[in-house]
Amino acid sequence: MDPRVRVLAAAVAAAWFGVATAAAQTSSTYTPPRTRDGHPDLQGVWQVLNTAAWDLEDHGARLGVPAGRGVVEGGAIPYQPWALAKRQENARGRATLDPETKCWLPGVPRVTYMGYPFRIVQQREKVTILYEYVGAIRFLYMNGNPHPRGPIDWFLGDSRARWEGNTLVVDVVHFTDRTWLDRAGNFHSEELHVVERYTPTGPDHMLYEVTIEDPKVFTRPWKMSMPLYRRQERDIELLEYECMSYLLEETWDRPEAFPFK
Repeated sequence: MDPRVRVLAAAVAAAWFGVATAAAQTSSTYTPPRTRDGHPDLQGVWQVLNTAAWDLEDHGARLGVPAGRGVVEGGAIPYQPWALAKRQENARGRATLDPETKCWLPGVPRVTYMGYPFRIVQQREKVTILYEYVGAIRFLYMNGNPHPRGPIDWFLGDSRARWEGNTLVVDVVHFTDRTWLDRAGNFHSEELHVVERYTPTGPDHMLYEVTIEDPKVFTRPWKMSMPLYRRQERDIELLEYECMSYLLEETWDRPEAFPFK
């Protein structure tokens, strides 16, 4: 190898190692700013930068779908045999079966990685997340009260949150079975139990980790994770993304067509 090429390669490798080391140090030693209550300040407008909205697992490119690495720990979602067949059926009919095509709320955690920005607002007894997608709103209650008795059929579930060090931990239950996890047909039942973890890893980054449990569909609990990025524009704000197809079909006489919870 040409010595100049060898030197350049070594320099590039050292630079990448330095970046990786700095990133790791930022993730493990970062001390986030605090709110008046003394908790990490997560407020701001955040957004994902990945292809989880199309498919949580590794996938190749096709018309209208960018190739992407999966976000599932271990690579594959641990479906029960019947559920794997159902996922494949969903994938074949996703053009009409995906609840997103009906303009329903996308559920949790899907609403986080739809690709639209969302704003986090913190108060003493609750954290509010405002989503650009269809103007969805979630309240993460932090007053110590337990989940209400169920079952309750909610698109975004019921969220109860607490702090574990610098991590905001959100326990979510009481779901409908009428949402998917992505556009590839990955799905769940009404027994879905979600635990989200939001951990600041730098001034403009958060680690978003999710544990999924649904004994009706999966063989075991499984996890996904991805970084969240703070939007940097000085004038950043949530704009409108209204999806109104459910109003244009024969839905006026069905209350479930208006899933705003």
